[in-house]
Amino acid sequence: MLPTAARLAAARVTLFTRANCGLCDTAKLTVTKLHKRRPFDYTELDIQLPSNKPWKDVYDFDVPVLHVQSVQSDASLSDPKKLFHRWTEQEMETLIDEAEKKQ
Repeated sequence: MLPTAARLAAARVTLFTRANCGLCDTAKLTVTKLHKRRPFDYTELDIQLPSNKPWKDVYDFDVPVLHVQSVQSDASLSDPKKLFHRWTEQEMETLIDEAEKKQ
């Protein structure tokens, strides 16, 4: 069996978000558009969930926040590159390209 494109993705993208956040909705749309064009591991974290309290403590007044990390050959993650509040598909794609080069 051949590996899927998602498994081959060398970048991990995490969106920190919350409910009733217009900027978060725009960020989700931007991530979705880019994800349709190219593979990357994607996780969305609602900082208001009790299990995500450590992230709420960090990003409570900053959401949406996007982390882009490279997945190393030993499955560890690089330090994240971050985008705050508003970003374009191109800005995201640039960070993903950089993450994939670090692999």
